[in-house]
Amino acid sequence: MLPFELVEFPDPSASDKRGLVCIGGDLRINTLISAYSVGIFPWFNPDEPILWWCPDPRFVLFPKEIKISKSLRKELKKKELSVTFDTCF
Repeated sequence: MLPFELVEFPDPSASDKRGLVCIGGDLRINTLISAYSVGIFPWFNPDEPILWWCPDPRFVLFPKEIKISKSLRKELKKKELSVTFDTCF
């Protein structure tokens, strides 16, 4: 049993044609776990309500299929970037 109560989200299949599922709420851990567990994620701008999305099709990267152009590779060398997988939030 979880130490907190999960939040009930609308069915992602009920989203609009852009993938917007609902508006509002908060970013507490139970809200995020509830959303992520059904494929919904928040995306919003500061001082605006939280928008919850589940686009179809989803954007998926396949690392072995990524082609990085010379100009992008040059820019990436200038930046300190990191990629992580399966980390706690």
